[in-house]
Order: sequence, then C-alpha cells, then structure tokens
Amino acid sequence: MFTIREACPDDVSALVELWLRSVRATHTFLSEDDVQFFLPLVRESLGSDQLELWVLAIDAETLIGFMGLAGNSLEAMFLDPEHLRAGHGKRFVEHARRLKGALTVDVNEQNPAALRFYEACGFTVVGRSTLDSTGRPFPLLHMRQLT
Repeated sequence: MFTIREACPDDVSALVELWLRSVRATHTFLSEDDVQFFLPLVRESLGSDQLELWVLAIDAETLIGFMGLAGNSLEAMFLDPEHLRAGHGKRFVEHARRLKGALTVDVNEQNPAALRFYEACGFTVVGRSTLDSTGRPFPLLHMRQLT
C-alpha cells in the first residue's frame, strides 16, 4: 500500500539519498561534478521550509519518492529508480492538482523522458530559459497544466 503524506524533519536524510539515486539514474546529462554542485543546495532546500514537501511511502520507514511544491509550482519530483514507470509520478501530480489546482513545472530540456511524462499529465510548454535557476547551462522548459 502506497501513502502520500507530508514530509517530516526525520525524512530529510532519506530524501537526500533518494534524490541522489534518482538524479544519477535519470539526469544522465549531469556530470558527477554537477551532481556534487547541486547536492548541498538540495540538502539545504529539503531541510528548510522553502518547499511544501510530500513523500510517497510504502510503509512508515520506506520512502520511494518525494515532491516539493511552492504555491501551484511543482518545484521537485523524484522517485527511487526501482519504482519508475509504476504510476507514482502520476499519483503525485494528481495529489498536487487536488491541493493547488492547475500546476506549473520547469523541466530540464535535456530530460526528454520527464518532458514526455509531464505532457502525458496534461502539461504544455509555454516558455524556455537557456539557463537553470542557478545560472548553469541546463535549459529549462516552462510548462503549465491546462485547466
């Protein structure tokens, strides 16, 4: 049985580890140096109140995914690589939509699988940035769900 619940401070270490596994499996355009650049930023974000964090758990101790929301923006969604393509991402998007209404998300242009996923969830590309939020050369596609 899978449960979506709000994250708690005790989840942070597990979420950082989950992020690392997920990014290394799905963000093949990033070098290990890039991953190490982003790691402290992710650790800080997950340990703060910057995002409304939700986790997907199999049981009280086994977290297999998380998403972070800021208003109606889906700022982060990461799944354990062993649980990809099992409908969990769609569960998160549906949960977020119930909470926030129509959503926005930024997707790395170099991650075509993520782009296809969000398009399948009803998002459409409405803009593009040549740099990511840290000013690095990882173009972002800005997407919005149609109401």
